[in-house]
Amino acid sequence: MDKEAEIRAQGFAAVCGIDEAGRGPLAGPVVAAAVILPDGIELPGVNDSKKITEKKREVLFDFVKEHALAWGIGEASEAEIDEINILQATFLAMRRAVDALQISADFALVDGNRISGLDIPSECVIGGDGKVLSIAAASILAKVTRDHYMREMAKQYPQYGFEKHKGYGTKAHYAAIEQYGICPLHRKTFLKKVLNK
Repeated sequence: MDKEAEIRAQGFAAVCGIDEAGRGPLAGPVVAAAVILPDGIELPGVNDSKKITEKKREVLFDFVKEHALAWGIGEASEAEIDEINILQATFLAMRRAVDALQISADFALVDGNRISGLDIPSECVIGGDGKVLSIAAASILAKVTRDHYMREMAKQYPQYGFEKHKGYGTKAHYAAIEQYGICPLHRKTFLKKVLNK
């Protein structure tokens, strides 16, 4: 039996899958998504967002939103990440994603090994974005939402190449920081070594 069906069999009606994108980058927010899918639905092609090409993710982004019973996006800004740390900011983004659902979820399946502060019962699933359909769907919404935002930000801060690396610590990104310093989008706590030079 799949994980969502197993949870439903325990009497929960609205099981949401949660995943995040952007824990590792040097810049930009961490974005989480929560998705509630109809019972027994199949979404061909939906898998862990890291295993899908960018072009395919864009198509699946709309596909997931059309077929989900409810979906919500939450984020925590770079300032919040610096203030409370990336783990707490990730939990905050996840809570915001659950709060943004059009239908209240009564159980959450969360990708990874830790969750904190949700107001509903939850269970962590390690590698969940490859095992649980609603988590895979959430991983696509989170990743594409964040990528869109970073592409928009690239227009404001063209010197950093955000449209290419989405804020991750690539060689080109570090070189741009060396040359231009940091911008308001950068996470200062991720760049202590660079800033202390």
